Amino acid sequence: MRCAELLHNSMADESFDLVGCLERVRQRDQTAARQLVEHLYPLVIRIVRSHLPRRVAEEDLAQDIFLKMFTRLDQYQGAVPFPHWVSRIAVTTCIDQLRAQKRRPEFRWADLSENEAVVLDSVLSDDRDIAPGQAMAARELVDKLLAQLKPDDQLVIRLLDLEQKTIAEISAQTGWNQTLVKVRAFRARRKLQKLFQELQSKEKS
Repeated sequence: MRCAELLHNSMADESFDLVGCLERVRQRDQTAARQLVEHLYPLVIRIVRSHLPRRVAEEDLAQDIFLKMFTRLDQYQGAVPFPHWVSRIAVTTCIDQLRAQKRRPEFRWADLSENEAVVLDSVLSDDRDIAPGQAMAARELVDKLLAQLKPDDQLVIRLLDLEQKTIAEISAQTGWNQTLVKVRAFRARRKLQKLFQELQSKEKS
C-alpha cells in the first residue's frame, strides 16, 4: 500500500492493540506489519515534514524510517512508549539526512522578508509568543536561515521556538535529557545570533 493511501486510511485509533500487533510482527505476520505502519504513519510523516531535508522526497524518507523500525525491532525493550521510540528513529534519520547534505547555500540578510525578520527577532530574543499569522514566515525562515546551522541546532530551534514544544516533549521525541535540550537551545540561539550579526554586517558593508 502506498504512503498516501496509508495516510488516508489511518486515523488515530485509541482501540488499536499496539502490544498485540508488535507481538504478531515479531512472529513475521505481514498483516500485522502493515497495520503497524498504518497506525504509525501519521506520526512519522508529521516528523518528516517538520524536518525534511532539501531535495529529499518525504515518502522515501518515511519508508526509510519504517525499514529501520522493523530491522531494529529486537532492540526495543519497552523502556519508553513504542511511538516515542519510533519518533527517535524518525528524528535521527532526518538529522542523518541533513548531515549528508554538507553543502549549505549562501544566504544574505536581503533574502529575508520583513515578516521573516520579525520572526527571527522573536526567536533570538527567546520570545515564545510568535503570532499564528507569522507561521508561514517562520517556515520560510527555517528553510532559508536555519539551513546554515548544524542538524542538531536546526532541530532544537524548530521544535522549541517554531513548533512551541516543551522541553519535556523534545526530550521524549529526541532521547536527549532535558538539560541537554536546554544547553543545545542556548547554543543554537547563540550561533543564530552570530549568523544574524554577520548578515547585518555584510548588508551594511
